[in-house]
Amino acid sequence: MSETRSRLTARFAACADENRAALVTFTMAGDPDTATAAHILAALPAAGADVIELGMPFSDPMADGPAIQLAGQRALAAGQTLAKTLKMVAEFRQTDAATPIVLMGYYNPIYVYGVERFLSEAKTAGVDGLIVVDLPPEMDEELCLPALKAGISFIRLATPTTDEKRLPTVLKNTSGFVYYVSITGITGAATPDFDKVGQAVKRIRQHTSLPVAVGFGVKTPEHAIAIARGANGVVVGSALVDAVRTSLKDGKATATTVSSVTDLVQALARAVRATKRAL
Repeated sequence: MSETRSRLTARFAACADENRAALVTFTMAGDPDTATAAHILAALPAAGADVIELGMPFSDPMADGPAIQLAGQRALAAGQTLAKTLKMVAEFRQTDAATPIVLMGYYNPIYVYGVERFLSEAKTAGVDGLIVVDLPPEMDEELCLPALKAGISFIRLATPTTDEKRLPTVLKNTSGFVYYVSITGITGAATPDFDKVGQAVKRIRQHTSLPVAVGFGVKTPEHAIAIARGANGVVVGSALVDAVRTSLKDGKATATTVSSVTDLVQALARAVRATKRAL
């Protein structure tokens, strides 16, 4: 097993050994500017993030709700590029060799950058996995299979509308973990029905031995606790990028921007780590 793939496996295994879910945090690369975003990224592990999802800003983020859309717009306006995002990961790796990083976004920027170049540079930078929300399994040869060949996990989304017939197709080339979208719709749009989420996680586990992380709509420590009882991972994104937004003054970072994010991550981490999974 390659080094990059083993980071995700090792982290989920370590959390399982503690009988708890992993806290997976999402922040947007370059939001509100490259330097501040890098400070946030560097501070996440100490705040309690077990796995980091780093958003690749894109001008047409069709699966994202208002909070993450605005984060992407702020990042793009500040000059964030895919090359700068990869550089952020490489700089993070200079001081943290253990925390898995998953890049999340859309295919267009990767396609424009060049798939082969992107995968090579992502691997060198220390990227562990990819979540590319607009590439269905029918397009696996575009990016999924090349990523797996390069030693980078390709993490697939399963949703409330992914039925028993579709699920094996979705899971076929998935690696790292399965990301279960807890609501039908865009990120951060509603609060999940936690009972239904628990049932869905059990159903997915009948088809795969991969960890199942749950996201979309998880905003508070109370939400995280409800998800952590049954899932292998709890993903929080919109609430964190909203913490960035509310800390800004005239659109610029302030002295509280980094701590606004890390304070929330600490609260979420305490909740997740105090919650034992129902085995």
